[in-house]
Amino acid sequence: MAGTAAPKRQDTRKFFENLSGAGKSIAVLTSGGDAQGMNAAVRAAVRMGIYVGAKVYFIHEGYQGMVDGGDNIKEATWESVSSMLQVGGTVIGSARCKEFRTHEGRLKAAHNLVQHSITNLCVIGGDGSLTGANLFREEWSGLLDELVQQGLIDDEAARSNSELHIVGMVGSIDNDFCGTDMTIGTDSALHRIIEVVDAIMTTAQSHQRTFVLEVMGRHCGYLALVSALACGADWVFIPEMPPEDGWEDSMCQKLSESRSRGSRLNIIIVAEGAIDRQGQPITSGFVKDLVVRCLGFDTRVTILGHVQRGGTPSAFDRILASRMGVEAVLALLEASANTPACVVSLVGNQAVRLPLMECVQMTQEVQKAMDEKKFEEAVRLRGRSFENNLSTYRLLSYRKADSELPNSSFNVAVLNVGAPAAGMNAAVRSAVRVGITEGHKMFAVSDGFEGFYKGQIKEIKWGDVGGWTGQGGSLLGTKRTLPGKHLEKIAEQIRIHNINALLVIGGFEAFESLLQLYEARADYEEFCIPMCMLPATISNNVPGTDLSIGADTSLNAIVETCDRIKQSASGTKRRVFIIETMGGYCGYLATVGGLAAGADTVYIYEEPFDIRDLQGNVEHLTQKMKTSIQRGLVLRNENCNENFTTDFIYQLYTEEGRGVFDCRKNILGHMQQGGAPSPFDRNFGTKVAAKAIQWITRTLKDSYKGGRVFANSEDTACLLGMRRRALVFQPVSQLRDETDFVHRIPKEQWWLKLRPLMKILAKYKTSYDVSDSGQLEHVTRVRPKESKTSATI
Repeated sequence: MAGTAAPKRQDTRKFFENLSGAGKSIAVLTSGGDAQGMNAAVRAAVRMGIYVGAKVYFIHEGYQGMVDGGDNIKEATWESVSSMLQVGGTVIGSARCKEFRTHEGRLKAAHNLVQHSITNLCVIGGDGSLTGANLFREEWSGLLDELVQQGLIDDEAARSNSELHIVGMVGSIDNDFCGTDMTIGTDSALHRIIEVVDAIMTTAQSHQRTFVLEVMGRHCGYLALVSALACGADWVFIPEMPPEDGWEDSMCQKLSESRSRGSRLNIIIVAEGAIDRQGQPITSGFVKDLVVRCLGFDTRVTILGHVQRGGTPSAFDRILASRMGVEAVLALLEASANTPACVVSLVGNQAVRLPLMECVQMTQEVQKAMDEKKFEEAVRLRGRSFENNLSTYRLLSYRKADSELPNSSFNVAVLNVGAPAAGMNAAVRSAVRVGITEGHKMFAVSDGFEGFYKGQIKEIKWGDVGGWTGQGGSLLGTKRTLPGKHLEKIAEQIRIHNINALLVIGGFEAFESLLQLYEARADYEEFCIPMCMLPATISNNVPGTDLSIGADTSLNAIVETCDRIKQSASGTKRRVFIIETMGGYCGYLATVGGLAAGADTVYIYEEPFDIRDLQGNVEHLTQKMKTSIQRGLVLRNENCNENFTTDFIYQLYTEEGRGVFDCRKNILGHMQQGGAPSPFDRNFGTKVAAKAIQWITRTLKDSYKGGRVFANSEDTACLLGMRRRALVFQPVSQLRDETDFVHRIPKEQWWLKLRPLMKILAKYKTSYDVSDSGQLEHVTRVRPKESKTSATI
């Protein structure tokens, strides 16, 4: 990873070299309830601020520290944010502050900021903290006038500090802030909940128990809803959508039906703010007593409490917070007197800036709608992502009686292709259940296309996929075999089982397979059926999608291991670890894992490097060893260079670093493919599979003519991928041109834009293209219109 600037194209890009922070002072504070990932945001904001030449200050203990001043406001250095990335909570402290709510408190705070010439605030907290910051900004010039009148500051100080700029980042495990898809801490909180649910399921299974789990969310049901989706809970209670009157009987009936179908356990998830239609609270204790009274099941309650706030941040939260921290500093540098206070956030996979007060107003409208019992409205205001989660949960959780199902008489086959990826089983479960709900007969194919041509195809029922969401690997079995050599036999099997549509879940081989079947349509009419592919591979190397099922679980495995390795290095001092990751020729795992683990250097195939770069990286680490951070972390993608192998790089670093640092190497290997899927992969797999089956249903109806299905247009063989903000169905034939088949990677990859970010945070001088950074938008415009081919995730 050379730190030199890339040659500038003739270009629409704008580089932040022209954005200087010289002469500016930025203060970073965390306020309100803590959330995992806040430290990553603080670290990124501090380092980016120092990088652009600004002075950066910590304000310890949130607004309380701003009011008290003194030692609570300290200048930050590059080293002072080292080792923070993997720590949960907030290292600079947070406090709820009554005094800041008073005018006198805010006057003291303004005085303390002016003494340090701080006119740029980066606030990380929930909606309360951000509303407070906005009020402070509106009062700023009045507060300065008062300070001048009281003789506490002179006119010159008032003039040079006349504008206060504020940028917010939302740190809240509840994900209760409108306008943002994910707030910092939400993903980590889901990790804690899912760890507990997975553990509880094994004991519940043993004793045939029912468990009622209470999760956080006083006003927002996001954690309850997504964890219910991710563990396949039997019932969920959330404040935005209370159950219909008479829910007690419906719930007990559903629980007993699931037991009679052979299930040995029930899981019910209750948000702490759950209410009924009359606004009365529904508590976990009430639900437990109800189950015991009506059904006599052995029932236990588990209240998760503050466990959900604790622990190390997930890979997703570290990336989110690091991207947001850098984005916040850019927003502060670009702010002018008339820019409104904004929040930086992610929508889909894209950084956006939104006016802070618009988001706050919308967040308050949700509460108002709930108070007025307009529950449908409350769900809609929560945003498209929340709505999607709710509708997917409803589709999957309740099995209709056979008489209620539409009779489609179509047969749909599901198979896994390529290497296993965590989350494949969640996708299969979702596809099977949504397919049955749509009236189709679902068939499972074992062992990919190899099983297909051998005829390992059997019908799969609703109950067969129970409990699949949390299982790693591929329960159907998966093989890398491509269909090309067995077209005759596969066509025959399609005829024998009368398969009318195909859902293929897998990685690059799945993409190649679908292309081969599409191209074989000219010779075999059997392949003229709707075919859809879902990208599932840890390498995230499939064209047409920004993310693949399984990559998040793999990143978490990498980051967890890097954390442990860094910890071992901090004991021995002056040690550099060289770690090899998987990914084929795709540098996604190495780059994004490096960003989340705080790597010094990451070597990948997509960014060629030579011996001079290696030498520069060794010198960079030698300089680092002179500071207080005496350890290094270097990641190398397995195929980044055929000659600069992991051994070569290890030996080079060992020789060149002799007397300054010693080296160790570690090849992570297949642990990156294993393990239970992360909440993100369960949820992503579940949602995309449901969407794919709905597309298959529509396409089947459109292509059913003269008593049979005939689909031979290119838009009937699609890949469903996530592109920036939306889920999009793209014909595989059109994706062919976007693909480098020799190296099995897309020709353009969005995450390469994250590399400069990683270099900046590792103290390399580099060129950073900010043309893709967030532009100020309005909240109402955040949700693109739903079209037939796309829907926001």
